[in-house]
Amino acid sequence: MVPSDINIAKAAKIKPIYEIASQMGIAEENLEYFGRYKAKLPLHLIDEEKVKKSRLILVTAITPTPAGEGKTTTSIGLAQAMNVLEHKTTVVLREPSLGPVFGVKGGAAGGGYSQVIPMEDINLHFTGDIAAVEKANNLLAALIDNQLQNKGKPFDLDPRTISWRRVMDMNDRSLRDIVIGLGGRTQGVPRQDVFNITAASEVMAILCLSKDIEDLKQRLGNIFVGYTYDKQAIYARDLNAQGAMATLLKDAIKPNLVQTLENTPAIIHGGPFANIAQGTNSVVATKLGLTFSDFVVTEAGFASDLGAEKFFDIKMRSCGLHPNAVVIVATVRALKYHGNQAIAELSTPNVEALRIGLANLDKHIENMKAFHFNPIVAINRFASDSEEELKLIESHCSKMGVKVALNEAWAKGGKGALSLAEMVVEEAKKHNKELSYLYDTELPVEEKIEIIARKMYGATKVEYTAKARTQLKTISDLQLDKLPICIAKTQNSLSDNPKVRNRPENFAITIRDIEIASGAGFIIPIAGEIIRMPGLPKVPSAEVIDIDKEGNITGLF
Repeated sequence: MVPSDINIAKAAKIKPIYEIASQMGIAEENLEYFGRYKAKLPLHLIDEEKVKKSRLILVTAITPTPAGEGKTTTSIGLAQAMNVLEHKTTVVLREPSLGPVFGVKGGAAGGGYSQVIPMEDINLHFTGDIAAVEKANNLLAALIDNQLQNKGKPFDLDPRTISWRRVMDMNDRSLRDIVIGLGGRTQGVPRQDVFNITAASEVMAILCLSKDIEDLKQRLGNIFVGYTYDKQAIYARDLNAQGAMATLLKDAIKPNLVQTLENTPAIIHGGPFANIAQGTNSVVATKLGLTFSDFVVTEAGFASDLGAEKFFDIKMRSCGLHPNAVVIVATVRALKYHGNQAIAELSTPNVEALRIGLANLDKHIENMKAFHFNPIVAINRFASDSEEELKLIESHCSKMGVKVALNEAWAKGGKGALSLAEMVVEEAKKHNKELSYLYDTELPVEEKIEIIARKMYGATKVEYTAKARTQLKTISDLQLDKLPICIAKTQNSLSDNPKVRNRPENFAITIRDIEIASGAGFIIPIAGEIIRMPGLPKVPSAEVIDIDKEGNITGLF
């Protein structure tokens, strides 16, 4: 029986972080320690010339299912395997949010023998980055309400137009829709307000796209707040908020260095959700990894239609980088779920359900080919997978001209992903095509949305509510229509209906609203119902997490 993730992590031979830095070529004097096993890296270490010479590997996945796919586990295992093969590799990942940790799934730092450590720290407060994002976000909220309290100084902000939301890093459904400012004239101006989870905030998106402190300040200043009564657009810079917000983020902008179970360097930084924001770690973390490694393995949240598309069209466009290889993670279990097999029966071999579910994999392969990448499919193996099922996937992908590797990193660590690593290195070394974006940002907003919906989701058309049409005009009036597009959509389906599995056909995407993220540098069309403050499940993971008098944590996955 394989031990729990937390027990595996506790048994690992963790090295002092200066040793990990040393094997990367980072002098100890450049480390900003957070205890013995964590350190922040200063941005001045980024060497743009070295960045250009290194190779970037993107890990994405098929449409998520309750059965799980193992994208983070695969990313970590792949990086470990590449180091086993003596290719100097760093894995660069997002930080876990506390909401999922205590809510639905426990830990979020890989699994089995493919984890980043110290696992407990990474899953909890880590180095305080997300807390800093929360404080910076809510500072702007406080300044907005202070402006309302002090009417006319320096302008009359219309509370009905305020779009900025408060955040906290915990699932709490009771804060989704609230009224603030009650209790009398000195307690603020009463108005309706909303809380998002911190990872869904624009400040998090900004942190992950900023190249340095000055860029961070400029982006923070560009945050759209609302309008005055006379229809003047107000930004965070009009409230002189950007300097103080950036001050709160002065350490959070620095990436965090840790290690995997096999002492592979790991840089973990930022955590925007891919169903709402760009879903990738920070630009500066990626560049630091590329500065000190020959290869960097990174991931984009959820599936190719969300995380990967935004990785290319938003992150890569903003920083001028491009990956050299793409991996799509799939499991037999998840594909059978897309083939309409009941979740309770996924451990039972079912070739026919698998055959039907392969249509979902096909779409994600096509999505990556749209960016001129021939992806490698990594089958994250489970003990219940039959040989017939595995051979069917291999045969199917072969017909599509796509390589397949069996990945057993969860059970075996780096040694379980050697075949995948060999394929990835080969592909990365020979890939020399220029990155092709899905759309030109100069196109009209509606046309950009339609391109994404048709090419990534397979939609036949895009429909707009009256509210969304109004927002299109607002975006044009604010001269923000040349920004990239970041569609907010359910991660559970290629469509905007989370109940529709596999590869839907002949469906429309409905844009019900469009939000402005001018600081992050994109606009957010919202398709379907998106909850940005999740609630706890009936039995949350928090109920089984505990700590003893010696400080040993249990129940964290």
